[in-house]
Amino acid sequence: MVTVESFSEMIGKEVFTDRGIYCGRVADLDLDIERFRVRGILVDAVKGSYLAGIVGAKKGVIIPFHLVQSIGDVVIIKSISPSLSEVSQSEE
Repeated sequence: MVTVESFSEMIGKEVFTDRGIYCGRVADLDLDIERFRVRGILVDAVKGSYLAGIVGAKKGVIIPFHLVQSIGDVVIIKSISPSLSEVSQSEE
């Protein structure tokens, strides 16, 4: 059973991809109160991290909860990569 305590314990946990690449820390949760479920986790992309390289200067990124593989001492998410159109737009 998921409790408020388990949600609050997620805040501040380090986030890694399933390939072991550091992304940042959990800053908050995106909750759907009407359906009583978690929609995603807000990750503060640490400067120089894998996630910061994808999103650029944005501070936080919402990772959809279906990409979260496990939650323990750290949070593991599925590896993500930007689409080619996103890469070309960020280079311009």
